[in-house]
Amino acid sequence: MHHIASPASLSSNMATPLPGRCGFFVEKKKRFCKMVVGKGKVFCGEHAMMEEGSRRRIVCPLDPKHTVSEDKLHKHLKKCNSRQKPHPVYYVENINSGSADGDETLQQVSLSERSRSQLQSLLDKLKSAAEGEFIDYHREELNNPKNGDSAYKHLKQQSSILGHLEALGLLARGRCFLEFGAGRGKLSHWIHEALKTPDHLKTLDDLQLLLVERCTTRFKVDGKHQDAGVQFERLQVDIQHLDLSQVPLLTLKKLPLVGVGKHLCGAATDLALRCLLETPQLREGTEPPPKRLKPSGPSDLESAGDTGSGPGPVLGVAVALCCHHRCEWRHYVGQQFFLQRGLNAEDFSAFCRMSSWATCGLRTKQHLLSQNPTNQREDEEEHEPVEETDVVNGFLSPDERQRVGRLCKRLIDGGRLHFLKTRGFAGKLSRYVGSHVTLENVLLSAVPSPLST
Repeated sequence: MHHIASPASLSSNMATPLPGRCGFFVEKKKRFCKMVVGKGKVFCGEHAMMEEGSRRRIVCPLDPKHTVSEDKLHKHLKKCNSRQKPHPVYYVENINSGSADGDETLQQVSLSERSRSQLQSLLDKLKSAAEGEFIDYHREELNNPKNGDSAYKHLKQQSSILGHLEALGLLARGRCFLEFGAGRGKLSHWIHEALKTPDHLKTLDDLQLLLVERCTTRFKVDGKHQDAGVQFERLQVDIQHLDLSQVPLLTLKKLPLVGVGKHLCGAATDLALRCLLETPQLREGTEPPPKRLKPSGPSDLESAGDTGSGPGPVLGVAVALCCHHRCEWRHYVGQQFFLQRGLNAEDFSAFCRMSSWATCGLRTKQHLLSQNPTNQREDEEEHEPVEETDVVNGFLSPDERQRVGRLCKRLIDGGRLHFLKTRGFAGKLSRYVGSHVTLENVLLSAVPSPLST
């Protein structure tokens, strides 16, 4: 609760307001408000109600996180940052949502509401579905001790993701990197830094970095880059509604596209895959990463991007996965994979909940996420499980729960690999860092499959 400074409050580290700053004491933070005040004023605009004779302030009807003078409400609503803004040209509602078949009538049943026989039936279905080629297909990669070796102390995750991009032949100039769920844009920042080396610069190729983030973000790092030949652009839009074929930056030079993401939460991974691989103009142009040839002149660079009217082809994807318990059947790209194994939307929902068992027993930090299942990023990398494990303590041991949780994650990711294969891509899963760095340490990567001869 907020109030004016009292004698007890003055015993805090900040006994008096800073010069030119608000005189309102924030009890929760044990300090004075740091907002700048107007000439001759004691309080900032947000706390001006504390001054005698001040106008009455009310909560903004568009965003309860701030207040506004009652007599200026009409004027404020026209410029409030939370007002409904016109949609950009690349906004197409639900273009990447997927089919809602079976999702509208799906009833969410928590694990605590299921009987022992129902839980056992789910485990039997899980083990039956997990037996087969797809598990063997990526078990070797997941257990490869070399994965993550390129990661170092403070930047282990970004460094390892970049190492995997380089190993796939994707880390090069002459590309457009799309960072989904970009947040502050740190992954794009390090991609840019990696491509500033003399070896990369002498190719003379342009570089584009497109950051997709639906939330307003503070302390963005992409605004600091002003290099020649490098374009940073940020799109504030939900991946669910993003039509890449309508983004002006992508159609201008038609550079080949590489999709990246670090801890892309739950259904946002599926939305990103649909966004990249179900846009008609992009699906028609997928091709293996080309060899980097030195252009003989400017005309070669211009002619390289002049084919077609849409964006360039998709060269590959590298996305660090997380929060499988926040996936949704409607958005899930592996629906056919599940149906082929005799599983349905209800089974998928249960496996998503059970996937949290893989990490919930090991977490040391607890941070709550918004209840939105398509939350596309989270600055904290340790995400909250969907429900407590106590409900099955008497049914499975902690070690058994973790094994079942990991199997659920692998089954869900198996559907994503299947989707990539049907779109002409060879995908794989890799543990890109150790579990001591982050418990969500699996990277989904893919490049177009070689053309059959």
